[in-house]
Amino acid sequence: MKILVANPNTTASMTAKIAAAARSAARPGTEIAAVNPADGPASIQGYLDVAKCLPGLLAEAARHPDADAVLVACFDDTGVDALRCLSNAPVIGIGEAGYHAASMIASKFGVVTTLSRSVPGLEANLERYGLMRKCSGVRATDIPVLALEDGDPGTTDTIRDEIRRAIDDDGAEAIVLGCAGMADLMSRLSDEFGLPVIDGVACGVTLLEALVGAGLKTSKINAYSVG
Repeated sequence: MKILVANPNTTASMTAKIAAAARSAARPGTEIAAVNPADGPASIQGYLDVAKCLPGLLAEAARHPDADAVLVACFDDTGVDALRCLSNAPVIGIGEAGYHAASMIASKFGVVTTLSRSVPGLEANLERYGLMRKCSGVRATDIPVLALEDGDPGTTDTIRDEIRRAIDDDGAEAIVLGCAGMADLMSRLSDEFGLPVIDGVACGVTLLEALVGAGLKTSKINAYSVG
């Protein structure tokens, strides 16, 4: 089984981090092909970046027609619907994957993301997926996406602070990390807080493995049909 893990931004170091998280979660025999476009924004931080990254994302995905499944490694689930139109293979975004996983293991989950301007888009996705009632709130750390690449301990401390507020103030019973650049923090923070801290990359890979294993493909009736 080949899973194409597509990072819509152009930052190769983030793609490498995402690839490591995906391969760690994948079953033996699952091939992870992690890619990013050559052109587009260096990070996805709000509606404008989402729009700018789409041409590069779609072009990069088109270079891998042999993929059995596609994981969009952007928490905004950027371009997922368009890719479902272009491919018969299952396509999942890491936001969608993380939310659904959290909804099955906790009665309320919180989301901790990067910049405040990302929050409206994430809330709109939660409404669309029918999961807003399960979400205790979306909290922004106001850490730029690319700052997650710097390895500054203060960045992790800021994420910790928002997780603690989500638990204590919002009643969250699980936390979804709201950026692919946070993927390497899942295990450490789960142990530290004593509750599930969920990375959408790992969840997306395992969900796609299940869909492919069940022989399921993207429906081409109505919404995802083309031509």
